Amino acid sequence: MRGFWQGLGLPGLIDVHTHFMPDQVLAKVWAYFDSAGPLVGRPWPIAYRHDEDVRVAVLRSLGVRAFTSMLYPHKPGMAAWLNAWAADFAARTPDCLHTATFFPEPEAAGYVRAAVEGGARVFKSHVQVGGYDPNDPLLDQVWGQLADAGVPVVTHCGSGPVPGKHTGPEPIAALLARHPRLRLVVAHMGMPEYSDFLDLADRYPGVHLDTTMAFTDFSERDAPFPRAQRRRLLDRGDRILFGSDFPNIPYSYAHALDALARLDLGDDWLRGVCHDNADRLLLGGGDKLRASEAG
Repeated sequence: MRGFWQGLGLPGLIDVHTHFMPDQVLAKVWAYFDSAGPLVGRPWPIAYRHDEDVRVAVLRSLGVRAFTSMLYPHKPGMAAWLNAWAADFAARTPDCLHTATFFPEPEAAGYVRAAVEGGARVFKSHVQVGGYDPNDPLLDQVWGQLADAGVPVVTHCGSGPVPGKHTGPEPIAALLARHPRLRLVVAHMGMPEYSDFLDLADRYPGVHLDTTMAFTDFSERDAPFPRAQRRRLLDRGDRILFGSDFPNIPYSYAHALDALARLDLGDDWLRGVCHDNADRLLLGGGDKLRASEAG
């Protein structure tokens, strides 16, 4: 692992898609994966099933210098509580980027505003698990606030691994038509609608994509990235960010990086994806991270 990023001349990795959440919530998430629930659709062993402090230590040992606490509600009344937990976690874990979330409910605009004012650097929207339309009127003010603040939103909106009622590129295209300045990070490269979400990145300069689980053997089996689209990964190389889905992955962390390297798109592309693009988008070129490390 260290040989990978040191060989690229990087100070480490930035992982925009890692999951930390309250223990009782994470236990339910793991139980869902263990049962191969309907939104999973296949056996999915958890590779890094450890206590929270061990999981943090594992990321640090791998050279991950900044990561997120992607968490998400599946019903009303959860998001504000999750945001309070995430703010505390970020305060006691300085290399974790303060993460927040939301759900379509009357209170959403208020707690999203509070999270932004409290220093949240990234939000998570899980359209599949939440089962909501991103164009729900209860979220219109939320998206407007996030667009105005320039805070990125990592959004699981593709139809993998199992389609949801509101997944796919069409709802996101409608959202971006109303909020074209959104910094929206399409999780999992938009799997399996890769081409459609790359089209949106072509159209909107604020659209990014994260590599979470894409290109790995596990995903290529059922949702292979089309070889004919590989050139587009270079064309949009400045807006692709490394994500792992740690700890909820059924393979080693190193395999996610190997999967990127074997695309054979060059060291400059890897440097951008594994560090520099996220450094620019989430950390203002690294100044905030270096200040936190120094302090």
